[in-house]
Amino acid sequence: MSTYFSPEGGMPPQTQLLTDRAVVKEAYTVIPKGVLRDIVTSNLPGWEKTRSWIIARPIAGFATTFSQLIVEVSPGGGSEKPEAEAGVEGVIFLTKGELALTLDGEIHRLEAGGYAYLAAGADWKVRNPAPADGEAASFQWIRKAYEPLEGFTAKSFVTRDQEVEPRPMPGTNGAWATTRFVDPDDLAHDMHVNIVTFQPGGTIPFAETHVMEHGLFVLEGKAVYRLNDDWVEVEAGDFMWLRAFCPQACYAGGPGPFRYLLYKDVNRQIRLTGQS
Repeated sequence: MSTYFSPEGGMPPQTQLLTDRAVVKEAYTVIPKGVLRDIVTSNLPGWEKTRSWIIARPIAGFATTFSQLIVEVSPGGGSEKPEAEAGVEGVIFLTKGELALTLDGEIHRLEAGGYAYLAAGADWKVRNPAPADGEAASFQWIRKAYEPLEGFTAKSFVTRDQEVEPRPMPGTNGAWATTRFVDPDDLAHDMHVNIVTFQPGGTIPFAETHVMEHGLFVLEGKAVYRLNDDWVEVEAGDFMWLRAFCPQACYAGGPGPFRYLLYKDVNRQIRLTGQS
């Protein structure tokens, strides 16, 4: 049974040494779980009893296609209009608690592992239905400006990690597998948000170097990740943010599975003139 890391905030004691793994470089950024503290949260307009850690946003000269947030909703909290931009699509992945998601008039109860793709322009709202003394809900929220493609339309859907069978990568005997929530060949989708799983000892045995930007939030386990020309240790709760063409590989350290939620932009031609 998989578990998913959710930050709880708080503040370190004054006796703690200033020793952590946070790093920002030209090709990548690592935001370790230890820096997800109360002092760096943001309130979101239109949300009640909610705080967020904004861990990625478009930055000129770095990654430009998406934003990623960790959102914590206290009991009774939520939003009647979460997405203020009609042209923005999103994915929410619940790591803790429960959310009542109303999507195009239909109510869905999401628990840990719940996944929703929210098409650009979708009518949706969320609420934590727990009693006042109940558990806060925590979820990853990935947002991207949708790039329409003539003849294709991405449609909203709701599913669960537990209901989607991971697909082993060729030649890995299941040591490296990907839980794909949309068909990679469906051109309606211009982003994929998947879950990648490595069994202990599993590896990416080459330096992936590609146009896709990445947000990788570690849900479970630990690994050593190759980012550009550095080897970086990461564990559950850490976030890796990769610019396009950042070389990347990894080796899962065990003793249990290493799993992360992965964003990448896909399926569109590169625009050179700025015209539609």
